[in-house]
Amino acid sequence: MRIGFIGLGSQGGPMARAIVDGGYDTTLWARRPASLEPYADTTAKVAGSRAELGAVSDLVCLCVVSDADVEEVLGGDDGVLAGMADGGIVAIHSTVHPDTCRRLAETAAGNGVSVIDAPVSGGAPAVEDKRLLMMVGGQPDVVERCRPVFETYADPVLHLGGVGSGQVTKLLNNLLFTANLANAKTALDLGQALGVDASGLGDVLTRGSGNSSALGSIAAMGGSLDVITEVAGALLQKDVRLVVDIAENSGALRGAVLDAADAALRLMDHPR
Repeated sequence: MRIGFIGLGSQGGPMARAIVDGGYDTTLWARRPASLEPYADTTAKVAGSRAELGAVSDLVCLCVVSDADVEEVLGGDDGVLAGMADGGIVAIHSTVHPDTCRRLAETAAGNGVSVIDAPVSGGAPAVEDKRLLMMVGGQPDVVERCRPVFETYADPVLHLGGVGSGQVTKLLNNLLFTANLANAKTALDLGQALGVDASGLGDVLTRGSGNSSALGSIAAMGGSLDVITEVAGALLQKDVRLVVDIAENSGALRGAVLDAADAALRLMDHPR
């Protein structure tokens, strides 16, 4: 299988490297030449355009930032879909609106191309250990064709249903993480107000039944949200907004988790 990869940032870059190291015929494209420099010592090739990358790839993986970026890379006369042959596959690793993936899947189907959504969680360290958590939505046979490629950097690779289901799952994960930030931060602050040693309280809670990934992150930073806010505040705000839109469009009850997530966003000065 020939692989194309677009989106060589802090997350996508190590993923692309893992595919190359896995022995796959890999082609890259990037807006900025500097993004391609780390691959100069590899067997990876460089496409002159998005359409050219599509033409030489059986599977194109996207790890760009936003819905608009995904649509721009795939669409248009010089987009990936314009170059892909019948039977090709596009995997969207970006965390975007599930409706974006479904709409692109319908468009691509007209050209005989399949689209699956495959957002990931874990960051660059998880890629190096081949333990990214991948949540996939799409046709089962298409997902299975891609699985060996995904397993160069992800374990487990979980198939969750039709196109869009991977995005819904990733967004719910991020919603719960955001909600847990509020719970963890306010619990630590309450303990400090009640005279409990903050470091000791964090050590106890991260070992107890109230533990969470969010609590561990905050406790490791001395009870502060500053680093999480700087690194992920805007992204978590975006993801919570997407969940709200999905819930409102489906008529689903949003529940207490959204109240807690909103509280966390306010604590990070990124209100929804």
